[in-house]
Amino acid sequence: MQDPYYRREHLAQFSAIGESRPDLAEKFFAYYGAVMGEGTLSAREKSLIALAVAHAIQCPYCIDAYTKGSLESGADLEQMTEAVHVATAIRGGASLVHGLQMRGHHDQLSM
Repeated sequence: MQDPYYRREHLAQFSAIGESRPDLAEKFFAYYGAVMGEGTLSAREKSLIALAVAHAIQCPYCIDAYTKGSLESGADLEQMTEAVHVATAIRGGASLVHGLQMRGHHDQLSM
């Protein structure tokens, strides 16, 4: 069997991403910390947003991290599931609205 591309242990090793360019990694992690830290939105709200985005961009590492983060911040399965459905609705709507582009091309080509 071929090695899977996604490896769960990579998530725990994420900080090593800065070994070759620590200056850039430091800036990223500082920004990430500022965004995900206390603010107008609660930690639970931020984790749920991150979980929804993780599903929209289909990042298995992010799904793992923000499932855990959502649970740790007090979200329950119902809230997490609803967040995933919000992402699904937005992503689906974005795909559908691009159908208008297709229709425009159709109309021009069919003249």
